[in-house]
Amino acid sequence: MQSIELLKQELKKLIITSLNLQNTTEEDIKDNEPLFREGLGLDSIDALELAVALEKKYNIKFDDEKIARQSFQSIDTLSSFIQNKNQA
Repeated sequence: MQSIELLKQELKKLIITSLNLQNTTEEDIKDNEPLFREGLGLDSIDALELAVALEKKYNIKFDDEKIARQSFQSIDTLSSFIQNKNQA
């Protein structure tokens, strides 16, 4: 099991590459900052693309829409969700 900090860095890289955020660096993405709207500014299409990328990379499923929405709030919530899924 990898460390949570390593996972957060990996997630930031995945967001940047899978969503083709050319002018965004890992340092621009704060761990507790919202990923959607006022934070990073992602939209619903970005959410779908990101979910597909995460499902492929981490072999997880976002079965419950409510839980998925909560998980996609920030890097912190997303990394916790992935760690919990991998421990299950």
